[in-house]
Amino acid sequence: MKRNILAFLLIGFLSPLIFAQDIDRAKLDNYFNALEENNKFMGSVAVSQNGDIIYTNSVGYADFENKVKANEETKYRIGSISKTFTAVLVLKAVEENKLELDQTIEKFFPTIKNAKKITIENLLRHRSGIHNFTNDEDYLTWNTQAKTEKEMVEIIIDAGSDFEPSTKAEYSNSNYVLLTYILEKTYNASFAELLTKYITKPIGLTNTYFGSKIDSKKNEAKSYRYLGDWKVEPETDTSIPLGAGGIVSTPSDLVTFSDALFSGKLLKAESLEQMKTVKDQFGLGLFTIPFSDKTGYGHTGGIDGFASIFTHFSDGNISYAMTTNGANSNTNDISIAVLSAAYNIPFTTPDFKSYEVTAEELEQYVGTYSSTQIPLQITVTKENNSLFAQATGQSPFPLEATEKDTFKFDLAGVVMEFNPAENTMILKQAGGVYAFTKD
Repeated sequence: MKRNILAFLLIGFLSPLIFAQDIDRAKLDNYFNALEENNKFMGSVAVSQNGDIIYTNSVGYADFENKVKANEETKYRIGSISKTFTAVLVLKAVEENKLELDQTIEKFFPTIKNAKKITIENLLRHRSGIHNFTNDEDYLTWNTQAKTEKEMVEIIIDAGSDFEPSTKAEYSNSNYVLLTYILEKTYNASFAELLTKYITKPIGLTNTYFGSKIDSKKNEAKSYRYLGDWKVEPETDTSIPLGAGGIVSTPSDLVTFSDALFSGKLLKAESLEQMKTVKDQFGLGLFTIPFSDKTGYGHTGGIDGFASIFTHFSDGNISYAMTTNGANSNTNDISIAVLSAAYNIPFTTPDFKSYEVTAEELEQYVGTYSSTQIPLQITVTKENNSLFAQATGQSPFPLEATEKDTFKFDLAGVVMEFNPAENTMILKQAGGVYAFTKD
């Protein structure tokens, strides 16, 4: 549920776009085959034009342990894309005169700090000041355990407020958890029921619903982290994220939802314009996503080992969605490749060259490295024939040899260049270059 926008922001091209009716399916298929063969990506994508799906692809496993391959019907947790669905439900309630955007929340949560100042629109735009509970260090110690409404509200109350309402915007999953409860109290119905009644049933989404415990027998994907092989991730209980991150869907359903939303099939034109009106980076359950000289509207999502994105571009009437249950590369590059194909822009299939290093050679890199430039220690370990790095307070990640003494971790854009003779290492990431010395 943590918003990782850097992983999904689309890099612009300077050349003008010429939209092509015929997407290069063969080239995209080759692209995804290369990702799959090199353990770079497990997941699905879909693209639609003018409301018709023009490309889909699924690679990797929905259930790696049992070698169950993913397909177009495989369902993934979509994390914070759920917020767009929740925002639509709130605006439906506004259209039905059951809620008002400028009403404050003390009627629903009188004990929340600043409840008499915080409006429903503040929650939608992340301008409430309510602390984001998923940022807390202890969150991952309890996120797999079911929580009641009372328990969740107490967690949010105890976390307090980070700023005065309306003074600025800061992303907070707490906002959309509270909006879920407001919807349920307003309609006297569960969030799952409201999702079905107002969104999935009217527009025919057959693979979108509020999630529960992942069931592989229902073609629901587990999520994974690549550590020399795909390792299953712990599973957040959906009673915690609710409408902030608990929905399950497919890319095909997401582009259908996108097309319905932006063509006015779900909300009145005025409500849609309110969603698209961005202030301090946030609309109502939407934000802008750039590609080339285009600006789309959509949302990203991340929960456990899942990541996702959906976006709609009015220019060419294109909707795009990606879901992944395991990534060992920069998924932003995947989005760029698919949208490039949709807009007839050249793109290349990556050449995943590998450099063979023996287990004995890997031993020379093992150790703990420190830097005077940044307050970070990186511990390098060896497991079988693989090298792993772990920064202070973070999870370990696998290193892939690209040439002599040089390793990379594509998912984070990390390159590590070792000099075993001098016991040093250079870390490169996001344009930064940092010198480390082995302790």
